[in-house]
Amino acid sequence: VVIGTVLTCERHPNADKLSCTTVSVGSENPLKIVCGAPNVAAGQRVVVALAGTTLYTFSGDQITLKSTKIRGEASEGMICAADEIGIGSAHDGILVLDTTLPDGTPAAEYFKPYSDFVFEIGLTPNRADAASHLGVARDLRAFLNRPLNNISSIDFPAAINLPAYDVSVLKPEACIRYSGICMSNIQVGPSPEWLQNRLKAIGLNPINNVVDITNYICHDLGQPLHAFDLSAIRGNKVVVKTLPADTAFTTLDGKERKLSANDLMICDAEGAMCIGGVFGGLQSGVKESTKAIFLESACFSPDFIRKTSQFHQLVTDASFRFARGTDPNNTVTALHRAAKMISEICGGTVSSALTDIYPTPVPNREFYVSDRRISNLIGKELGRDITHSILKNLDILISEETDGGFKVSVPPYRVDVLQEADITEEILRIYGFNRIPLSETVGAGFLADFPEKDPDQIKRILGEVLTGEGYYEILTNSLSGENFNASNNFALEAGEQITILNKLSEEQGALRQTLLFTGLEVVSHNLNRKATDLKLFEFGKIYWKQATENEKYQEGERLGLFLTGLSQPESWMDKPRAVTYHDLAQTVQNLLQRSNAIKFKSEASAAPWLQYGLDLWRGKERAGTLGLVKDSVLKNFGIRQPVFFAELNTAMLIQSVNNKFGVQELSRFPKVRRDLSLVLDKGISFSQIKELIHQTEKKLISETNVFDVYEGKNIPEGKKAYAIGFTLQDEQKTLTDSEIDQVMDRLINSFEQKLGAIIRK
Repeated sequence: VVIGTVLTCERHPNADKLSCTTVSVGSENPLKIVCGAPNVAAGQRVVVALAGTTLYTFSGDQITLKSTKIRGEASEGMICAADEIGIGSAHDGILVLDTTLPDGTPAAEYFKPYSDFVFEIGLTPNRADAASHLGVARDLRAFLNRPLNNISSIDFPAAINLPAYDVSVLKPEACIRYSGICMSNIQVGPSPEWLQNRLKAIGLNPINNVVDITNYICHDLGQPLHAFDLSAIRGNKVVVKTLPADTAFTTLDGKERKLSANDLMICDAEGAMCIGGVFGGLQSGVKESTKAIFLESACFSPDFIRKTSQFHQLVTDASFRFARGTDPNNTVTALHRAAKMISEICGGTVSSALTDIYPTPVPNREFYVSDRRISNLIGKELGRDITHSILKNLDILISEETDGGFKVSVPPYRVDVLQEADITEEILRIYGFNRIPLSETVGAGFLADFPEKDPDQIKRILGEVLTGEGYYEILTNSLSGENFNASNNFALEAGEQITILNKLSEEQGALRQTLLFTGLEVVSHNLNRKATDLKLFEFGKIYWKQATENEKYQEGERLGLFLTGLSQPESWMDKPRAVTYHDLAQTVQNLLQRSNAIKFKSEASAAPWLQYGLDLWRGKERAGTLGLVKDSVLKNFGIRQPVFFAELNTAMLIQSVNNKFGVQELSRFPKVRRDLSLVLDKGISFSQIKELIHQTEKKLISETNVFDVYEGKNIPEGKKAYAIGFTLQDEQKTLTDSEIDQVMDRLINSFEQKLGAIIRK
């Protein structure tokens, strides 16, 4: 990007709103550039992006330029507007410069952009103390063993014989400490360039000098501040309290919000000014006309701020820190720093004494630490010189020493250091995990003959079975619509529905009680995009509450299966076949067999969402349901083709898994196959037939298979024909025809007498 001069400018022959220009950029020949700006004219000094340049615009877009033709005219670059080179938001015309710099000079020499190094760290949620430059500096001090400059010595600008501002805290359990001071004679305006650049470097947009200073301190020291327009505080009084539920309050973004009864509010004598620790109010914020402010620096209870932030779906830099825990001993230090900056940058003077309400100072956390325990956890004995030096650099003091250990005193800002194991972690992470040598010998604990079942491993095995059968795994939202149950006109057996208080939308207003609805949304989404043959599975949780005096919220894990469309892709070798209930049943059977699960009993299902199907039972507990989803349910999702669905209780399935696998020698004697065709009442199921076969002959029949089911011509009304294959085998000898015939005769007699079967010849 360089400085150039527009030599000529003429209207584009093929476009009324475009101009054809020639631009000098210091090269031997001027560039031809087509420009759409209305203000382009010959003689202007402009900013030119050459072909091959990548521009990063103000809106965050990335554009790489190349020589091209625009409406038939060559264009070898671009004359730039402010937003196109990222220095502003204006796009109403190109930048016209007042400069004597020669053509071809890099534009950076004219604009002199601010450059800096930005270090981005991965901050874990427990390290609230490191959510500031000071916090990171503390850790670097410990790691590098170098001193940290003392910032607590900064004093307030002079405030002699001035009264403190009237502040009262009516909710002390929510406001641990509240500090504040008044400042007058302030000139609100843009911040100096260095301050704006520092804020931009960490992704913040400058607003005005007062607000910029509070943001600077927040990220510098980790202490959020808030500035109130002093003239907007009614009754010259600040009150920290809660307000009745559903009180209306308009925040800085112009939105009116309904408060909850637990929202901590910063109020004046007449009403709310700010949602404490989360978001300021529209009326009390700093404006261009502001001449005096009340500057707040507080420490709020993380529990209150976290609930308020979640209730209003507001996550700000302040709530991020307060919800994790800030340093109650840092509020006044931050005020000192802010007051000094406001006096230097905004011309302000301190006009009140310091208000500091801290009724119950938070003490350091003290507990005993064992030298031996530290060494055992680390795997190496470091010695007290090293451990104590590391702890001292982390502001963790040693208050008492004994032969076997020592007592530590942890400052309140380290909200994550609560016990001996945390002290060990602090020592180890500074000392270095990589400095702990591996043992020359590797030991193992006791291995039981029957190890505990690993749920994750069992689910992985089941997932492999399903993917091997062509199923795809899906992951759906645990939130679903509140009205799904009502719209489908049934109630689920898993207790009462749990609704979300601060729901994002009606479509995500309740925790799901079944995988059916969220899975059908995926099926519908795919069908609408012409993916009509689907095999899907999901491991997910369902939730419910028990209607008792003390409502119990519960959750359970389920495996959902969805099957629709064709069983296999169309092919010239085979005719296409739609999936059936038996395809789903076979998949469930394969899952049970692969996990070597204890056998389940089955019976016809009365599930309200199924047209027909089976329930699986383990004793008196329902282990799962499978069948064809009702058309009335599918209609709510715009699905017009049959969908088969199974939902299995994953925990019960895992409990039923048998870790003991038996083996036996392969038989040396041959198998024999015999077939029978039975005509039976339609109401007789194959499970009844299998049960009767098992009762009649337990020893010699090893396999039973239905290879045809027929209804129609030559079969009486209300009847159906089963063609069943029987595999017979004796582990001790070869079967004779006479023995085989005796078995088949017994089976025929049982079928005729107990099932009323007609044997077809």
